Amino acid sequence: MNQLTIAHPLPRTVDIDSLEDFDRRVAIALRAAEQGKPGGGSMAGWHVQSVDVSARGPQLKLLKPSGAVFLGCTLPSGLEPWLRARGALIFPILPGVPFDAYRGELYSPRELFAGVQETPYEQVPDAQIYAWAHTSLAPSTASLDATLAAALHDYSIGTALNQALKRWDPRKIVGIMGGHGAERGSDVYAQTARMGRLLAQAGFTVATGGGPGAMEASNLGAYLSREDDDAAQRALDTLAGAPSFRPSVSVWARAAWEVLEEFPNGVRSIGIPTWFYGHEPPNLFATDIAKYFANSVREAVLLDRTRGGVVFMPGAAGTVQEIFQDACENYYGSVANVAPMVLVGKKYWTEQLPAWQLLQSLSRERSMEPLVELVDSVEDAVSAVIRLNDRAHDAEASSQQG
Repeated sequence: MNQLTIAHPLPRTVDIDSLEDFDRRVAIALRAAEQGKPGGGSMAGWHVQSVDVSARGPQLKLLKPSGAVFLGCTLPSGLEPWLRARGALIFPILPGVPFDAYRGELYSPRELFAGVQETPYEQVPDAQIYAWAHTSLAPSTASLDATLAAALHDYSIGTALNQALKRWDPRKIVGIMGGHGAERGSDVYAQTARMGRLLAQAGFTVATGGGPGAMEASNLGAYLSREDDDAAQRALDTLAGAPSFRPSVSVWARAAWEVLEEFPNGVRSIGIPTWFYGHEPPNLFATDIAKYFANSVREAVLLDRTRGGVVFMPGAAGTVQEIFQDACENYYGSVANVAPMVLVGKKYWTEQLPAWQLLQSLSRERSMEPLVELVDSVEDAVSAVIRLNDRAHDAEASSQQG
């Protein structure tokens, strides 16, 4: 039988998103060339994203650019034809878009909301990007340039998220899902913030859809998890002065900014929002924001990354969709890939929106069955997350031994 052989295996991809990292890679490549090592001086597999290398012409001339990819980089004058002729792939800076399609890092709240203290929300970067998406990505008017820019952006954000997640244990990332309608000052908002706080104090990393309501409350609780109870209550009181992002996102965001100013060094947590929902701004308490244009990609990414499980607070259609999207992944997943699911609110999930009965039926005699629970309080939810994670780890260890 003939066997397929690969004479020249594909190079390992190296993502480079800063000039410091570029210089370090150049030094390693040149040193390897001087020592006569195989592949020395080669840039094959380098993905250089949004880096200004305009002052690195002499160094680039010493390297072999075949197989390198430059995405939105500022190149030395006149060097682009030389790089292309030697096998480099160059994606130009895209004109007319209010974002970096090749960015190499996640967003921060201060970046997306820059200027909101003095100017209306409609003038900050987050709103400007949404306005562009609303007009440029509409099915009836979407151009190839706009569609390509959005797709490249979402790819870059996914890469940046993968890099950022390396700082956390994947089995300790817990998602909290819930409706965007939970208003600041309400009991459900305070309870959700308490759950985010308790999960972070228990050593978990909180991840949410990055929006307002229960999502904001979860990120807020995690952000303030190193502060005392009085500090957390002060933050809740400050936020209660602007209960909702309606009618004014500006007022809503400024109240959050006031909390950030009082507590500038909060605990890191993850937000994965989308510009698909323009009416739903991201919250300012998720420190690491992976914001996507494609909502379907964003939802899949959020559930995939929460390997420590997902807690579902009361919500509407979006939360129900997330429950069964997560259930589908767990239903077909192997023992090693099943993550805990905890629903909070027995009456809500059995009477008002009776998702629990269907979830129970789906899970029966599947690997997910012992990892699904319905509880009534956030304290019980945190206890369930801890208990079910231990159970999941034991089941995985048993399957590996078997």
